[in-house]
Amino acid sequence: MLELGAKVLLAYGLGSILGSLLLGRLRSVDIRTLGSGNAGGTNALRTQGLVFGLAVLAIDIAKGVVAVLLIPRLDIPGIGIDQGISREWLQLACAAAVVVGHVYPLWHGFRGGKGAATMVGVLAALHAWALIPLLVVWLLVLVVTGYVGLATMLAALSLVLVAGFQNPADLPFIVFCAAAAGFIIFTHRSNIARMRNGTENRARRVWLLRPRSP
Repeated sequence: MLELGAKVLLAYGLGSILGSLLLGRLRSVDIRTLGSGNAGGTNALRTQGLVFGLAVLAIDIAKGVVAVLLIPRLDIPGIGIDQGISREWLQLACAAAVVVGHVYPLWHGFRGGKGAATMVGVLAALHAWALIPLLVVWLLVLVVTGYVGLATMLAALSLVLVAGFQNPADLPFIVFCAAAAGFIIFTHRSNIARMRNGTENRARRVWLLRPRSP
């Protein structure tokens, strides 16, 4: 259990390093004071431009990959490897911890992003095949509605169905996907409120079915 606790804490600490705030310091900018006030990649892209936004996404995705592929394999001095701990469950615990760290970062007053980019990194490391249907759903919803948040939430929900259909015997991964989808929807609750109020921003450049002006 000591190994589990130590590596979950490491993954959480890694998740707490936010790409937007790290790069924002180079520009003397805190994007939590701009746009939607969120420290994620979408707000970084909207307020700081394409290059900055893509760099933020790259950092946040990389965190998920490192947390899943490297941290569970570490042989920490004084702790070692506990053979009684399932390696799959350890990976999933680290995956969950890095996403939670991104949303509630210790180093930044527990005000982080919404976890989507880091979740993409996690999936790339766990089961890269899951990213294909996820991306298809995300793009379809985005071009039909123009809502990035809605696209992200529906893509997360689709992940549960895809995981269950693709490998119904992999209960740990299915449970993780269900928990992750619920968490992603929770972190997008402000988007849900704005959509209900009609104040949510739309990505008009990719919203192909938007009403055309007469």
